[in-house]
Amino acid sequence: MATFTKQMALMRETAEMAMSTLRTNKMRSALTVLGVVIGVTSIVGMTSLIRGFDTSLRDSINSLGPNTVYVQRFGGLSFASGASFQTLMRRPGITVADMEAIERLVPSAGIVDIWLGAGPPQPSMERIFYRGERTRPSPIMGTTERYVEVNFATMFAGRSFTEQEVLRNRAVAVIGYGPFQALFEKRGIDPIGKPVRIGAIEYTVIGVVGPRPAAGGFSLGQDDFAIVPYTAYRKQFGNERVRQGPFGGMPAMIVVVPRADASRADTMQEVETVMRIRHGLTLDQPNDFDLVTSDAILAVWDQISAAILLSLVVISSIALMVGGIGVMAIMTISVTERTREIGVRKAIGARRREILVQFLIEAAVLTSVGGILGVLMGSAIGLSVNLISGFPVSLPWWSFALGLGFSASIGIFFGMLPAWRASRLDPIEALRYE
Repeated sequence: MATFTKQMALMRETAEMAMSTLRTNKMRSALTVLGVVIGVTSIVGMTSLIRGFDTSLRDSINSLGPNTVYVQRFGGLSFASGASFQTLMRRPGITVADMEAIERLVPSAGIVDIWLGAGPPQPSMERIFYRGERTRPSPIMGTTERYVEVNFATMFAGRSFTEQEVLRNRAVAVIGYGPFQALFEKRGIDPIGKPVRIGAIEYTVIGVVGPRPAAGGFSLGQDDFAIVPYTAYRKQFGNERVRQGPFGGMPAMIVVVPRADASRADTMQEVETVMRIRHGLTLDQPNDFDLVTSDAILAVWDQISAAILLSLVVISSIALMVGGIGVMAIMTISVTERTREIGVRKAIGARRREILVQFLIEAAVLTSVGGILGVLMGSAIGLSVNLISGFPVSLPWWSFALGLGFSASIGIFFGMLPAWRASRLDPIEALRYE
């Protein structure tokens, strides 16, 4: 117990000596730890933003329903599997006839909807105008009357369009909460019954979809949209079979929600069978469409976010390495300047291990101070971005531990050589040093 107490006292005394050295050489110490501060700041700051975005994205995707199946011409899954863009562009488009076939032939399907203008290769984007106000370019989709139901959304005001309005090609629109805020809310206007212009066509607003879940109040644009009957959409933008746009083909996707007593796997298998038959695929031919679920979307995002974090760590490590080289330089200079001090300590009984530990602790304290400053600056950057833009941030404890652990490890690693040299100094030669 006495030995442990003595060792702790020695460690505390050594740490105090290290802090005294920092205070004595403020400018040199600041320049030395600058690389460590930059590296840790980037780790903590970017991690807070990436994790915040991750939370918001997951909330948005999960709100669409865990069992929902999306039928797309192609998507992120195709690119993740290595398919070439030219191959994907040769795939046939998704049509209203496909939706109708799924409704008839998939017994496990509970709700089926089509979103013309949504998904790859080129979503339909238009501004929405009301009098002197306008929105930013937002997705415009042609759907059936089941859009709100298939999205598990709620109506903030008014209603969705009816089956008869779809069949009779009525020029009615349901807008998202974003356009409602931009065009009506700030002026205190009731949007129901008001005429808005989407592109060159005028529509009557009959409803407003309520806001979707968003982490920290930050929207990923999930509320910026408008839907019209797919028949009216066809009249304005053309039939989905017509190849249009620089990439060709109208964007469209089919959304299928399984019945309560059916599993998602069964629904996916039945939908896949129907689509393969409609596209005339033989048994040895791969699917020329994508079946996407929320799990698959999150799996792709997990790969992307992991790659981003890995790249961040690699880039930050470069700054930390620069800081480590600076630590090695300053510790080497410190050993040279304090050669007589080392000789005196050895002359009065200090052992090599104690000298080694002293200089290692000084190096670790030096870089740990940089790590603490980096954590504070990284957290401040994340919180400032959240305060200014509302972008969601998350400050997980492990990002702090990672930053501090990296900084302390850099000090110990790069301080090892100077500390070893200090511990190997001959006391007689050290006392003669001028």
